[in-house]
Amino acid sequence: MKKKRPTNPRRFFTAEEKERILQAIREAEKETSGEIRLHVEEKAKKDVFERALEVFHKIGMHQTAQRNGVLIYLATRDRKFAILGDEGINQVVPDDFWEDIVAEMRSHFQKDEFCDGICKAIEKVGHKLKSYFPYQPDDVNELTDEISFDDQ
Repeated sequence: MKKKRPTNPRRFFTAEEKERILQAIREAEKETSGEIRLHVEEKAKKDVFERALEVFHKIGMHQTAQRNGVLIYLATRDRKFAILGDEGINQVVPDDFWEDIVAEMRSHFQKDEFCDGICKAIEKVGHKLKSYFPYQPDDVNELTDEISFDDQ
């Protein structure tokens, strides 16, 4: 029988999975000037998109020079997630820009493959943003790559 995954955000991913996620962010950000973050909390407390938007601002995702931050938000107990791009992204990409990423994440999550789903999403975000916000030689990492949690 498969071990039940904890809903506590800090224990939801193993140490190895957290490292895989951080590595996926670092690799994706080598392709784009966009900034990618993962935020994990237990409950969304409201509509998942509204909560993700609050978190987006709370952790400073809107403070990049090109307004090209991307937040992947995951509520572990609710088993809900959202992907949000900042206004610099939303002004230049098509309305359905995130749909294939969301579908792939959902597919992985339904099989309890949360780390794989997050890592694939991060990889795709980097690849897709590359055409709109390519990595520049003078790019700096404007936001930490660390996973944020609901108590931060």
